[in-house]
Amino acid sequence: MPAIVEYPSVVQELVEQFADLFPNAPSRAHFAEYLTGLFIAERKTVSGINREFAVTTDQSCLNRWLTEAPWDVDQLNERRLAWLQQDSTTRYRQDGVIAIDNTLIDHDGKLIDDVGWFWDHAEARYLIAHDYLIVNYVQVSGKRYPLEFRRFRKQDVAGEIFKNHTELCIDLIDWVVAHQIPGDITFDSYFTNAAIMNHVHAQDRAYVGDLKANRIVAVDGRDWKLNEWIASQLGPLARTKITVGGTTQWAFTKTIRIPKVDHPVRIVVLWKEQRSPQPRKILITNRVRWETHRVLKTYRRRWTGTETIHRDGKQHLGMGDCQLRNGEGQTRHMHLVFLAYSVLMRQLRHDRSQEWAHLRLTTIGEACRMLFRETLAKTLAWVVERTKEGLSFDAIRLHLDLP
Repeated sequence: MPAIVEYPSVVQELVEQFADLFPNAPSRAHFAEYLTGLFIAERKTVSGINREFAVTTDQSCLNRWLTEAPWDVDQLNERRLAWLQQDSTTRYRQDGVIAIDNTLIDHDGKLIDDVGWFWDHAEARYLIAHDYLIVNYVQVSGKRYPLEFRRFRKQDVAGEIFKNHTELCIDLIDWVVAHQIPGDITFDSYFTNAAIMNHVHAQDRAYVGDLKANRIVAVDGRDWKLNEWIASQLGPLARTKITVGGTTQWAFTKTIRIPKVDHPVRIVVLWKEQRSPQPRKILITNRVRWETHRVLKTYRRRWTGTETIHRDGKQHLGMGDCQLRNGEGQTRHMHLVFLAYSVLMRQLRHDRSQEWAHLRLTTIGEACRMLFRETLAKTLAWVVERTKEGLSFDAIRLHLDLP
C-alpha cells in the first residue's frame, strides 16, 4: 500500500512490548516499519517496504538496521515466545505437539549467504534456495506458531562446520528440551531415522513419525522389509475400522523392533479401504502403550504445525521475499516473520476481536487484509484533515509521493 502515514495499531502495541530490545528511537522506528511492511506491503523486500511510507529515510538505513545495527535477534525470539505464554490459546501445554520439518525458500540471487541448488519435490525441479529446518508448536486450541529454526549450509562452505539435516534436527530437539517446552514431537519420514528416534527417546519425549515402507523391521524374531511383511501378513481381516477427526480408515498396530533403534516401537499401518492393496501411511511411535487414536491425533497436528505455517509465511508475510546477501540479515528477517505470524495467530478466532479487526478473524490472510484496510483508513483520514487545513491537492500528492 503506498503512502502509509501511520503504523497499524497492532504494530504500535508491538513497539511498546519490544521497545527495550532496541537501543534508540530510529531503531524502534525501523522495527515498526519492517513489521508494517511484512503485514501489508505489496513487495516485502527492504526497498519495497521502504517505498510504502510517505515519510521515511533512505532504504539503505533499513538495510543497515537488518544487517548491522546492534540488536539481539535471540532476545527478540525469547521475548516473542514469553509473550505468547500470556494467552491461554497459545500457551505451552503438556498435550501440545512439537512439529519439525524443513522447507525450501527460493531466491533470485546466487550471492546470498547459504543459498544453494536444492531439489524441490513439490515442483520436481532444482531451485536456488535456502533450506530451513523449522520447529513449530501446535496447541490443543489449534493455534500454532514457529519456535526456532536452523539454516542448512552446504558442506563446501569455507570455514563452516558442516551439519547435516539429522544433526540440525537434533540441535532443534535439544533447543526445545533446554527451553522446557512440553509436548510430543512429530516429524515426517525424512527425519524418521535411528539417530533422531534414539535421541528423542533418550530425552524421555514421545515421538510420532512417518515410516517408509522399505525399512527393515524385526517382527516376531524375523527380519522383514516392511512392505513385504505388510503384503504377506496383513490381509483385510487383520484391519480394524477407525474414525479420527471425521476421517474413517482401516488400521493395524503392533509393537516391533527396528535395527539400530535402541527401544521397541509401535507401528500403525493405515489403509483407505479394508481391501486396499497398499497402505496409505505407516506411522511409528516410541510410546508402545498408546492407542491408535492418540498416535493419529498427534501426527495429524504435524501438518497444521508445518505446512500451514510455511504456506502462510510465504504467501502473506514475505518469508521468502528477503533478498539481502548478508546471512545475519536473512536470520533477522526470518525472526521478524515469526513475530508477525505469532501476532496474527494470537488474534485468530478470539471471541473478542481487537478494535482494528472489527470481526472474528479465522485466517492469516484475512488478518493481513484487515490491517491493510485499517492503514488505508488512516491515510484517508490524514488526507481529509489536511484538506480541512487548506492544503492543496498537489501538496498532499507530493507529501504522499503519489504519481
